Amino acid sequence: MKVRLPSLLFLAVAAAFSAHAATPKDTLVIASTLEGIISLDPAESFEIMSSGNLINIYQQIVSPDRQHPDTLDPDVASSWTKGDSDHSLVFTIKPGAKFASGNPVTADDVIYSYTRAVKLNKSPSFILGELGWTPDNIDTQFKKVGDDKLQISWPADIGSELVLRVLTAPVAAIVDSKLVKSHAENNDFGNSWLRSRSAGSGAFEVRNYVPHEALVLKRNPNAHPLAKLENVLFKNVADPATRRLLVLNGDADIAYDLGADQFASLQKEKGVRVSEFPATKVFYLAFNTGDTTQPALNNPALWQAARWLVDYKGISQDLLKGQYTIHQTFLPDGLAGAIDDQPFKLDVAKAKEILSKAGIAEGTKIDLLVINQPPYSDIAQSLQASFAKAGINLVVHPLVESDVLTRMRAHKFQSIFTYWGADYLDPNTNASTFAYNVPDGPKTLAQRIQWVIPEISKQTREAAAESDPTKRLARYADLQRELQRNSPFVVALQSKLLVALRDNVTGASQNVAGSQLYLDTVNK
Repeated sequence: MKVRLPSLLFLAVAAAFSAHAATPKDTLVIASTLEGIISLDPAESFEIMSSGNLINIYQQIVSPDRQHPDTLDPDVASSWTKGDSDHSLVFTIKPGAKFASGNPVTADDVIYSYTRAVKLNKSPSFILGELGWTPDNIDTQFKKVGDDKLQISWPADIGSELVLRVLTAPVAAIVDSKLVKSHAENNDFGNSWLRSRSAGSGAFEVRNYVPHEALVLKRNPNAHPLAKLENVLFKNVADPATRRLLVLNGDADIAYDLGADQFASLQKEKGVRVSEFPATKVFYLAFNTGDTTQPALNNPALWQAARWLVDYKGISQDLLKGQYTIHQTFLPDGLAGAIDDQPFKLDVAKAKEILSKAGIAEGTKIDLLVINQPPYSDIAQSLQASFAKAGINLVVHPLVESDVLTRMRAHKFQSIFTYWGADYLDPNTNASTFAYNVPDGPKTLAQRIQWVIPEISKQTREAAAESDPTKRLARYADLQRELQRNSPFVVALQSKLLVALRDNVTGASQNVAGSQLYLDTVNK
């Protein structure tokens, strides 16, 4: 049976989206696209809109400080100390911590949350795999000391600081084990149920979710502190121009994911403002090296030529109005170890020479997969035009985000222009996905493009294990330059998070550790 919005809230929301109606006083209305949501289960969610919002629904054992994200704060845990080995930590759970259900947060919930995420082995599970956790060994990694205390161990050759950073990732969210277990079926750890619901201890819980229509959150009465507003409604509005009109007319309080021109025009309007927040999203072009229908995809000459066929300046300054910056390495500015080398620019003649020497013929056709939203559709047109000048025919296929991600994970594409956001604040977060792919290994970005890199993967593991901070950052600098020089990834841009807000919206914040606004402090 189709899940429906609660009647009273639905009527209020319907009124809010009628002509020039004020949004409900106790409800924050956000106009966005929900097409990228595949799952709300933190063990599976790996898309910006869903995983980014997990910070508003779940807690981790520790979390980045909102004002100073390089500092880690207690979250579910009140404290932590070294365990009985260099590869263990002991955590104490906050007294009185409760889930939205009213169930107390216990050591059992932490153990269950990590265990189910690893054993489900969904897309984000490779993040916890950085600790050396696997479905085969995960049951031996925990020691319950009491209802409010546990020891966590890890076999990977990494230090405790990196372990703590990994445990801030959305996949490490702590779920209500009693509630989730009660909805488990066919050994799915409650995944089928949790894909459209929540079982957390964060500021909000999922009230209703109707795929491709709306996501409604309600305040968690057991959260500390309580969220300012009672409800948050994410309304799926596929057209960015319509999202702009909704926030301009007061029919929405916030609008996400507008085009560059739309954000620029709103800055001249009364009653609405555009706020800018730091972000770690990098945007890249990638080639599926394992697609045998087009041999050029596995030819390093194509990768090299592509670096000279991106109009970095034109896209950043003219097309995107300076709202995106040129960035050509896989570690974004804002993360330790990021370098800002920019050796490439648009040079069609150089690209043609590279292609000619490699025997890649004019008229070579390559399918390009993109999300059918700004800025991807605009960037795709620019890429199509510049590649055509070198004789490469890019055939653009715009799809909703969930379909793009599903096809990429299944290797069903030739090339793609998309994004990646850091999962936690450590250089390993991006290195472990761009620069790691081994047989039967995790489902990293390198695995998705079928790029086989045993030596680079070895270097990535060595960088993670390096104990000297200076040497460790130097290793990541070397990895960035290696992939920048020769890889199927062409990193081009880094974004800021731009959000359109009505003037009466206060308390909106976000830091570089996240990809969506913190909603608990928002008021109006």
